Amino acid sequence: MCVDRTLLPCMTSILDHKLRRAQLLVFQDFAGTFSKLRLRPAEFSVLAMIAKHPGQKQTTIAEGLGIKRANFVALMDSLERRGLAERRKGEHDRRSHSLHLTEEGTRFVEGMAQLWSEHEDRLVARLGGVENRERLIALLDKLLCGAAPLADDPDQPQAH
Repeated sequence: MCVDRTLLPCMTSILDHKLRRAQLLVFQDFAGTFSKLRLRPAEFSVLAMIAKHPGQKQTTIAEGLGIKRANFVALMDSLERRGLAERRKGEHDRRSHSLHLTEEGTRFVEGMAQLWSEHEDRLVARLGGVENRERLIALLDKLLCGAAPLADDPDQPQAH
């Protein structure tokens, strides 16, 4: 079967292609910025959430970040081994764990925040300023609104 190539749009004009390329650029800058701290994006997110919401339940943070339970446990194990965060048994429910930064973790997050600011400043400059950053965030929020699949996907659970 022969495909009529005039019906295919130019690859550089396809939205998903542009979004993926932008994601790669942002992740490459993130990786370069945080390599000296040996920090991956998921670890960054977990530390940022713990810093913002100390004492939050492990399950709440995992769900908020969209991280599966098994993966989250491994992330927390790694952060605990590094002395950056700790799990504490719940006061009322000893089966649940609340998450906290250690003293070392608090210092680490302060340095992490400075590097994040530099990373964000580079991206904002590339976008042409804060106004464009705000516009991009608003557009991405529109795209993500509802977070439901845009097309029928047989592998995705259907809402009823």
